Amino acid sequence: MSTSPVRAADSDFAEEGGSQAVKAQQRLREWILAGDLPGGTRIAELALVERLGMSRTPIRAALMRLGQEGLLEALSSGGYAVRTFSEREVADAIELRGTLEGLAARLAAERGVRPAVLQQAGQCLDQIDVLLRQSVLDDDSFSAYVRFNGQFHKLLSEMADSAVLAREIERASSLPFASASGFVGVQAHSPHARDMLMVAQHQHRQVLDAIAQREAGRAEALMREHSRLARHNLSQVMQNPQQSAMPGMQLIRSPKTATLSQR
Repeated sequence: MSTSPVRAADSDFAEEGGSQAVKAQQRLREWILAGDLPGGTRIAELALVERLGMSRTPIRAALMRLGQEGLLEALSSGGYAVRTFSEREVADAIELRGTLEGLAARLAAERGVRPAVLQQAGQCLDQIDVLLRQSVLDDDSFSAYVRFNGQFHKLLSEMADSAVLAREIERASSLPFASASGFVGVQAHSPHARDMLMVAQHQHRQVLDAIAQREAGRAEALMREHSRLARHNLSQVMQNPQQSAMPGMQLIRSPKTATLSQR
């Protein structure tokens, strides 16, 4: 059965529009995290049409997706504004991710994981081990760590064999500072950076072992504890947020700033 030229054209148009929306979403996210669109800034569609060189349809789709991610908030008067977050909100997001990943680890241990998947996760951790053997960790090493760390956490999410849970973990991790590697960059120039990453790597190994041994309670507890490293890094960076090079840090309100704004 041949495809109607009209339907084919509609499909191509929809695909092109979706691609444009993804491009707009990526560009807007970059501007927000870089501080080009500060917290509280109202987003004007017409200005974005001119700046991005796109029609309003993909831009509206991009704004809606960024609203779902949590980087934008819908205004009662219409449109969107760039969100800001309290330190407690970020801490809660990290706690939520840790709880969900703990559940994923428990389900993986209860249901069992194919040896090939466990091997893939182990190979990912082997790559991290190679990085941590370096006496000095440079920016390239940290970038590689973030990549392998992200891969391991994604594999862990998939081990639970639950599309529902994987989707919720992805949603909880959508904010850059709530993701598994959200605060790794904070450690880049810390004298204790390598020590902290070694602790995280030890926890990775322990979680994977617990899953392989079908020790569900242990796997869950270890994964919950693992997320507390991110909480620790959040506390560290909020002591002097102005000196942090972490993307999006300007969106997090320090307790001092929140107190002053309430006076």
